[in-house]
Amino acid sequence: MAKKIVTSDLLITEIVKGIEDVKGENISILDLREIENTVCDYFIICDGNSNTQVNAISGSIQKHVSKILKDKPWHVEGESNAEWVLLDYVNIVVHVFQRDVRQFYNLEGLWGDAKITNIQSAY
Repeated sequence: MAKKIVTSDLLITEIVKGIEDVKGENISILDLREIENTVCDYFIICDGNSNTQVNAISGSIQKHVSKILKDKPWHVEGESNAEWVLLDYVNIVVHVFQRDVRQFYNLEGLWGDAKITNIQSAY
């Protein structure tokens, strides 16, 4: 049986839905494709208000992607302390932060050459 090909656009859509379902905030998509020597094509960054919400966002993303696209992350880090959870879907890396940790690491600033799209939450 052939493996289903998951496009970046479909994966981004399901990741964002997973974030929004548990009220993740400040969703940004960084398009890294025009930058040389990057580890992936996109970063998706969002934040939650507590370690409980960060874990809920991470779980919701994984549930959405698994259910709709039958895909799972290649690697997951940070779920034990839930200050910064990283979900690696190879071409797309998702960073789920607690707000103060996101501000401290400032990935948007570090990747300032990326094209950044901010998603307005529906709530």
